[in-house]
Amino acid sequence: MGHDDLPGVPVPVEFDRDQYAEIAYADSRGLDWYASPWDEPAVDFLEDLDVVAHKVASASVTDLGLLRRLRETGKPIILSTGMSTIEQIDRAVEVLGTDDLVMLHATSTYPLPAEEANLLMIPTLKERYGVPIGYSGHEPGLQISLAAVAMGAVAVERHITLDRAMWGSDHAASLEPHGLMSLVRDIRIIGTARGDGVKRVFPGELAPLSKLRRVDG
Repeated sequence: MGHDDLPGVPVPVEFDRDQYAEIAYADSRGLDWYASPWDEPAVDFLEDLDVVAHKVASASVTDLGLLRRLRETGKPIILSTGMSTIEQIDRAVEVLGTDDLVMLHATSTYPLPAEEANLLMIPTLKERYGVPIGYSGHEPGLQISLAAVAMGAVAVERHITLDRAMWGSDHAASLEPHGLMSLVRDIRIIGTARGDGVKRVFPGELAPLSKLRRVDG
């Protein structure tokens, strides 16, 4: 399958089995990998490659036959929620169940403008479904993804490219390698900084406390 970059020049948009075997090199590097099947035979294909989980692309939220087949695998499911109504997400969750389900808040605009990010959906989805909620971002830059983490996203999905100026709709909404490394670094800092929500006096406050507080209470 493919589409045309230039007239008469096909550009593949799917990997064949040999190419997937190359991706499996990630296993030897201690990295888990998975993919988004777009039909039921693709689920069987990925199961044959023994992926650790399955991803439901936003475009597949309403494909209930695909969702049933995914649930039959017993593998963890990552459900992206872009371009979907809350009623469509409800039906998808009814089919998939909530065991081993991670949901990603997403808006499927490429690239994503800030006014369409709607990050308050992260707590909304968590309250409605009671499953871990992550964020799938297609925005230029890092700010919105980092804000999603600060708002409680437990996973972040971003596209990566070698050059954001390359041809194709995804590249402008992707991160180059240095951007991805910055994102990972900053997510870890935010994760540490979020704390546990329990108010306490930290060790670093003791010296200012002894110098500055005038009245004990």
